[in-house]
Amino acid sequence: MQDLIINENIIKDKIYTIRNMQVMLDRDLAELYCVETKRINEAVKNNKDKFMDDFYFELNDLEFEYLRSKISTTSFVKTRTNPKVFTEQGIYMLATILKSKVASQVTINLIKTFANMRKLISQNIALFERFERIENRLTVQDKNFNILFKALENKNNIPVQNIFYDGQIYDAYSFVNDLLKLVKEEVILIDNYIDDTVFTLFSKYPNINFIIYTNNISKQLKLDFEKYSKQYKNISLKTFKSSHDRFLIIDKKEIYHLGASLKDLGKKWFLKESA
Repeated sequence: MQDLIINENIIKDKIYTIRNMQVMLDRDLAELYCVETKRINEAVKNNKDKFMDDFYFELNDLEFEYLRSKISTTSFVKTRTNPKVFTEQGIYMLATILKSKVASQVTINLIKTFANMRKLISQNIALFERFERIENRLTVQDKNFNILFKALENKNNIPVQNIFYDGQIYDAYSFVNDLLKLVKEEVILIDNYIDDTVFTLFSKYPNINFIIYTNNISKQLKLDFEKYSKQYKNISLKTFKSSHDRFLIIDKKEIYHLGASLKDLGKKWFLKESA
């Protein structure tokens, strides 16, 4: 009698994915149960009412060729009929028919292996979903930055400059407000030195979607943003470490290169250059 302790890795190597289901070949089950393959299929034939299509089915030609390509053995040759496979539920049902000490122990090992594989697949699905969400966010960021870089590389645009000197706080503030009044949908701000005054400025425009990219979100900035977000829902705050300069992008069409942070409007020399 074969050793009743079967290595889980041996079982895993005999589990395949067909029709989006994990299955085992009739011949592999026969080997594990220490019986001939024909006895496995006879058990199904004599109990057809217990084996539904999602319990047990015969491989079609394409599935058989696919499986042959996965199995490195010369004994797996084409026969008059294609092999049959059992799903996890089909294996459980088969165990109720093949009543023996070997069958009972093998089935316990099979159940454990399938359970561990389900857990692994579930964990991987969650991980893949997380990767997909990250990829989607990065795709959006890539689109935004492509707009920025294309505009900066466009030499056909004639720059328009405005300089605001020390003390021209209101003039600079008024200029930015005039820009925001022209926005239809979205503003992207790339600025590594923002503070709560930027939130205050943007709170005047609740119907505009603001996306702020900054190098570092400090504890204070995070706290200010959390408080802001409890009342206003028009700002998304994200980290971006690849830009030293400051940019204001309006509706993904107009780009303004700012010589200072928005929080320093009129406090320092402030250059606005549009492209």
